[in-house]
Amino acid sequence: MSDDLGLFTDPDVDERRPLNRDRGRGRERDDARAKAKKRKKTILWLVVAMVLAVGMGGAYYGYKELRGIGSFEDYAGGGEADAIVEVQDGDVVSQIASTLYDNGVIASARAFIEASKTDARVTSIQPGFYLMKTKMSGQEAVARMIEPKTRVPAVQIVGGLKLTDIQANGKTVPGIYSQLAVASCTEKDGQKKCLSVEEIKAAAEQTDPVALGVPDWALADVKKAEPQFRLEGLIMRGVYQVKPGVSAVELIRSVIVSSAQKLQGVGIPGGTVNTGFRPYEILVMASLIEKEAIEPDFSKVSQVIYNRMKKPMPLQFDSTINYKLNQPHIRTSDENRASAGPYNTYIERGLPPTPIGSPSQKAIEAALKPEGGEILYFVKCQTNGTSCFANTFEEHNANDQKAQRDGVY
Repeated sequence: MSDDLGLFTDPDVDERRPLNRDRGRGRERDDARAKAKKRKKTILWLVVAMVLAVGMGGAYYGYKELRGIGSFEDYAGGGEADAIVEVQDGDVVSQIASTLYDNGVIASARAFIEASKTDARVTSIQPGFYLMKTKMSGQEAVARMIEPKTRVPAVQIVGGLKLTDIQANGKTVPGIYSQLAVASCTEKDGQKKCLSVEEIKAAAEQTDPVALGVPDWALADVKKAEPQFRLEGLIMRGVYQVKPGVSAVELIRSVIVSSAQKLQGVGIPGGTVNTGFRPYEILVMASLIEKEAIEPDFSKVSQVIYNRMKKPMPLQFDSTINYKLNQPHIRTSDENRASAGPYNTYIERGLPPTPIGSPSQKAIEAALKPEGGEILYFVKCQTNGTSCFANTFEEHNANDQKAQRDGVY
């Protein structure tokens, strides 16, 4: 074998020189060097063989992983204790599998991934919270995840909804606190446990607003407001995923933080810069618009608010009085309008101290960009909720009388 690089050559041995057989000591020295040279060659070849063996083993292991060959950890059966896991928006099957593994639901992410290959519905799993079990087999975990009842129902907040319940025509309209109480329920060891409306209300009224996730732009106003009204309007219209089994503070915080992100997406606080109003004031205005009009009239009602605030002129909105009275009526009595208080916009000029319900995206957009023009008055003039608008009181009075004659109210 040629050794051009000298890998197998002992630098102390000149292979071109014949061994000295005449002197005993020289011969012994040459024999020792020859044996050392042979040992080094043997060791080097062993190292080369080991490297090749390890490399081939690693390549085979990688091949097995890519081809899905080989065993993986998996539990047997339908599981043990309850576990709540969250699927985030955009999670793919591998991320869901990792979440299940992190929460002790499955023995390995691979167990879920392999089981999911037999059911394409796994790729359609929606964001939200799921009530699972610990120590489930991959197959059982897949079957449970695609079962609709496993997903915890989301909370649907509609525009104009208040924090507390209201009574309307002998029926109770559940407020946000009541909806959150229902969503808080979880079943463990066969027993259903829920937060009460009173617990949620107490947490909302007594906890530091910062701990509740109130955004910086609303903190000053929230701290000044009466406790029972201070979170009003901060939960805008939308769908909220609520984790069952958490504390009242954590529950409220998750919804407030989620709402703050929604508000930011529709222009609060960023889009309020050129309106002449603070972000919280825009939120209050949007809640008034939501209560006072139907969606096609939102931008016109917004313009009425802008114009009256500019004069200045009382807003004279029945909705603000009814908010404090906790009643849904469109009209108010002479006695109601004569009763002093910060929510009586017939007496007090400017905006009420807090929003009066949950604003929708459309109401917020209208508050940020009013219709334009000099309109100062409006009245509901059609049975479908449409309002008639006027620049002068005389025009408004004519619209009002016609609406009464037509039986609109």
